[in-house]
Formats: sequence, structure tokens, C-alpha cells
Amino acid sequence: MFSASNTGGFSNEPLSQDDLPALEALPLTPVSKKYRLINLGVSATITLLILSAITTGRYQTFFSIPDELRRIFPYAFAVVAILGVLWFTYHFFADKKIKFAVREQDISKQSGLVFRQLSCQPILRVQHVELKRGPLARWAGLASLQVFSAGGEMHTFEIPGLEVDDANRIRQFILDHKDVSAR
Repeated sequence: MFSASNTGGFSNEPLSQDDLPALEALPLTPVSKKYRLINLGVSATITLLILSAITTGRYQTFFSIPDELRRIFPYAFAVVAILGVLWFTYHFFADKKIKFAVREQDISKQSGLVFRQLSCQPILRVQHVELKRGPLARWAGLASLQVFSAGGEMHTFEIPGLEVDDANRIRQFILDHKDVSAR
């Protein structure tokens, strides 16, 4: 059985709410602006491609289109256009909200436009770290850092839109410090 003692034994004293650190004071770094530009470009390009395909299908002269399909064309066009504008608008505002912080003992990520989320992962609990780079991210010199927690099969969180050099430095920092005992 554990007992509290002044000689360095187990202790689990309650803390005052006023003594807890304020997470709002956590110095967060935004992800690269290139990440936002890529997301805006992808959403605009995909929307325009779908609108072009719908319009081409409607006005092509190679085969006849049933009247029912001709009547739904304006509705399909409007739905795709509205969804595209919403997708673009979401990335316009939400990508600015993705921020991260690396401290001695943990790594944190804040994200979310409507539903705000702040995830903190103690470095000691990190099982492994991966860099993920798709074709557009490679072209822009960006990477996503996936942090995997011990005991979980999925990544705890992912920090997208990091410059490759920054992502590699953060990854190496975590790997160098994940086995160091907490001070």
C-alpha cells in the first residue's frame, strides 16, 4: 500500500484550479500557408471539373439526353456549385485555425472551425511518428506528421501542412526524447 510521505514516496495531492497551467497561453505555431493554398486550389479545381462535366454532358451533341435529365441539370449544377463554395469557404477559414506546439514534454495540435479541438500528446507516450507526403505536398515541399500513441493502432493526431525540414526536425526531436524520463 502506498502512503504519502515527505521522503519522496508516492504522493497524489489535489491541485487548485488556479494552479493549473492555462492552455490558452500555449504558444501555437500555424501550419504553412501553402497548405491552405493547396486545399483551396483542390476544392476549386474539383468543383470546376465536376461543373464542367455536368455542363458538357448536358450540352453535348453526340447522343440525346432524356428530358428528365435535362430538367434536373440546373438543380444538379446548383447543388454542386453550392457544395463547392461551402468546401472552399470551409478551407478558407478552417485551415487558418490549424496550429501546433512542441514543448519539452508534449506536442499539441489545435484545429477546428465550428468544433474546436486541442490535442496534447505526452512525448513519453509516443509509440512512433510518421511523415506522410502526397504528390501535391511533395510538390509544395510540405509533409504531414502523424503521431501514434502507445496502446492505439490509429494515429493520435496529425499535423498537416508542415514544411518538410520542420516536420523532420519535430519527428527527430520526438524520437530522441520519447524514451527520456519526465523531469
